Amino acid sequence: MSMLINVAEEPVHLRAAGTLWLPQFSTLVVSDLHLEKGSAYAVGGQLLPPYDTRDTLERLATEIRALNPQRLVLLGDSLHDMDAVNRVARDDADAIRQLARSLELVWIRGNHDPDGGAAFGGQSIETLNLGRLKLCHEPKPVQVFGEIAGHLHPCAKLRGSGVTIRRRCFITDGQRLILPAFGSYTGGLNVRDEAFSDLFSSQPDVFITGRKIARLKFEQLSPDRDHTIKRHRLLQ
Repeated sequence: MSMLINVAEEPVHLRAAGTLWLPQFSTLVVSDLHLEKGSAYAVGGQLLPPYDTRDTLERLATEIRALNPQRLVLLGDSLHDMDAVNRVARDDADAIRQLARSLELVWIRGNHDPDGGAAFGGQSIETLNLGRLKLCHEPKPVQVFGEIAGHLHPCAKLRGSGVTIRRRCFITDGQRLILPAFGSYTGGLNVRDEAFSDLFSSQPDVFITGRKIARLKFEQLSPDRDHTIKRHRLLQ
């Protein structure tokens, strides 16, 4: 269910569910929930099943039960937009408030939710330092030792034996780590995209998520065929 690696000389556990476990800080880290993305699309006339928030919170609750953390850090874009606070179903809002009561809930501010989700309880901040690790939403354009970020929704594509597999993934060079998006309706950006090209000091490793976590070498991965897709569209 998890794989132990080092980032900035700190041990971190990459979970098959796409979460990060830091036992030395009793901290669970999750990125890019994009709660209420389905209802945001419905407002624009694009109808999706309105259950993404419920599904995302249930999967998050499974991780919390498994690990019993003292602290939960949400790495930004936890809400798809700031009006999501008003669209969340009552039971889901109560579940989020219960998280804030039962553990230390930290909302890292993202580009979709610049005020974080502190309306539900917890603390809204820009960054959080834990030992050598620096937790934030968007990777800096320069090398940052120990940076743990989200935002890019990394995804790996692997071809072989007539089958193509595309999975959400972690990507790291041991100096910094980018988490996969956790939200049910979040898309993915291929790690072979140029958006990742300047973020690592050496060729990174990729860890795909799913029923189990597996390590892949970067050169094993395939780019997407359509290189004309704009990065901002993939991250909406």
